[in-house]
Amino acid sequence: MYDINHIYEATSVEHAVQLRVEQPQAKIISGGSDVLISIRAGEMAGCDLISIFRLDELRGVTLDEDGTLRIGALTSFTHLANDPLIKELIPVLGEAADAVGGPQVRNIGTIGGNTCNGVTSADTASTLLAHDALMELTGKDGVRLVPLTEFYLGAKKVDLRPDEIATAILIRRENYQGYFGHYIKYAMRNAMDIATSACSVNVKLSEDKKTILDARIGYGVAGPVPMRTPSAEQAVKDKPVSADTVEAFAAGALEDVNPRTSWRATKEFRLQIQGELARRGLTEAIQRAGGKVS
Repeated sequence: MYDINHIYEATSVEHAVQLRVEQPQAKIISGGSDVLISIRAGEMAGCDLISIFRLDELRGVTLDEDGTLRIGALTSFTHLANDPLIKELIPVLGEAADAVGGPQVRNIGTIGGNTCNGVTSADTASTLLAHDALMELTGKDGVRLVPLTEFYLGAKKVDLRPDEIATAILIRRENYQGYFGHYIKYAMRNAMDIATSACSVNVKLSEDKKTILDARIGYGVAGPVPMRTPSAEQAVKDKPVSADTVEAFAAGALEDVNPRTSWRATKEFRLQIQGELARRGLTEAIQRAGGKVS
């Protein structure tokens, strides 16, 4: 069923890095919800694997002394959706994690795998992008921090060096404090389906709830990689909370996205969806922040 040549079992982060150096042809596997499918489909037949599944130090969500939210790379989607810190500080990320696959996939799939596989449809990626998340990568030369906006290099290509493994995802306090977000996934089915398109919006309002101090938007399936749309963000910065501002946000988003036609949907259909996702996402985020679009 699974054509695997050899599996190397890492016993620590240091050991995993050592195995990456000694076995450069081997692929990393943790939960296996993506890798095993590729092996079974024949795309990775006869591969060598480095399993990091037993590295429990890479699981869980903690808060650093400076308020940075640290999410271990092996944290499952189920854990994310139910973690108290996530629910308190960035609940939209839990909502995005809860949109992944079905219960079995969410129990075994990890946020590290969801980002490192580099696919544009990754459910958590757009929310992480909208919070200026950082990838913590550990290799033979130590720890490297890469903004998620720079981590995606192209379709299924990420900035992960041959000796590195992803150890955590970091979200600094200033990128979640005071922000309220909403994630929308458009798919043909409500579960066990890849997004036709997806959008995550978060917003920070003024104290009187009448001005948008900052808004961020991340898309999935709007280009070859998960992406931000800076034109939308600039269009509403320091603008009044209003229906016209929401429309400017949607129009700005459509200036930056570049979806493709596939068997799931045409480019034109995706563009229509993406404009509407921006409208609905910003409107709901404003409401969650205590504002009202009029």
